[in-house]
Amino acid sequence: MTNRAQQTLDLANDAQFCRLWSAHVDALDHHLSTDMWAVAAVTVAVISYPIAQFMIPSALHGMVPDVVRSVLHFI
Repeated sequence: MTNRAQQTLDLANDAQFCRLWSAHVDALDHHLSTDMWAVAAVTVAVISYPIAQFMIPSALHGMVPDVVRSVLHFI
């Protein structure tokens, strides 16, 4: 079997992965309390806020040329 054949996923592998992931999420849902889910949600919000506020605009600023910014400024 070649490396490419090992990396190619077929529908049976996709279905197995979905079942495995679903079982994993169900186990987490039954195991964690509501307070822990709230802590996880707040943690995700705290981590994603600086990414959304600072990193995404700076990445876009670096990718968009000055000519495009000047044209968009006039519009």
